[in-house]
Amino acid sequence: MAAGALSLALMMLLVRLTSHSQHTLEIVFFRNLFGFLAILPVLLRNHRAVLFPTRPGLLLLRASMGFTAMCLWFGALALAPLAEATALSFTAPIFTTLLAVLFLGERMRLRRWLVTLAAFVGALLIVRPGFRELGPEVLFALAAAVVWGASSIVVKILGRTEPPEVIVTWMVVPFIPVSLLMALPVWRTPDSTELLYFALMGLAGSVGHFCVSRALSLTEAGIVAPYDYLRLPFVALLGWLVLGERVDPWTWVGGGLIAGAGILLARRETREAGNG
Repeated sequence: MAAGALSLALMMLLVRLTSHSQHTLEIVFFRNLFGFLAILPVLLRNHRAVLFPTRPGLLLLRASMGFTAMCLWFGALALAPLAEATALSFTAPIFTTLLAVLFLGERMRLRRWLVTLAAFVGALLIVRPGFRELGPEVLFALAAAVVWGASSIVVKILGRTEPPEVIVTWMVVPFIPVSLLMALPVWRTPDSTELLYFALMGLAGSVGHFCVSRALSLTEAGIVAPYDYLRLPFVALLGWLVLGERVDPWTWVGGGLIAGAGILLARRETREAGNG
């Protein structure tokens, strides 16, 4: 899980580095293209399951959500400090919890309400409306978190019938041509350095998702999920070393509050599930 957090932090850094010269839509295309090449061996090994899934309609819905979230998230990374955008992304599990109550009929216990409130306060500390000007990057990051939360609900449903490699493949492949068409009006042919960054971006993203999936398959989610919050110190360190970004103290406080609430909820609910 720690390796997954580091890989995803590297991917975010590469998005920021390429955003100085490339449009977000073109970055999304190359992320999809090289992400597909990274998972191609899995696709070839399990081509029958991938080509003939049980629920193609729901897979396309999940892919649409993932594509939308990626566009919003890459837009946020291009504009916001890396650590701030990362801290705001930690609100995604909170939206998943709320949406699970609405669409999956899960119970909203008192501690879930308390965790949701703590995460909301944490997000307010990062954003500080009224004390700073709110740019589009904040809206992009929060909107991406909402869409991620919704897509997690769809993944929960898909997980009942589809193996992980099918879900991952269908998240990337359908939107390679779509993202290419969207990128054509703003196209600027990348140079060799940008192509290298794009290739590393696709590899880091695929390795990150593989590590996270592998960690979740080895033990209970509540044990490994908290390590996902290592993305914040990883991103803060990379942003400081490579970009010279310094993290606002309020980002640490708000991100820590959101992470602490999420860790507490994950551990308590995993413990209860084990006892049940």
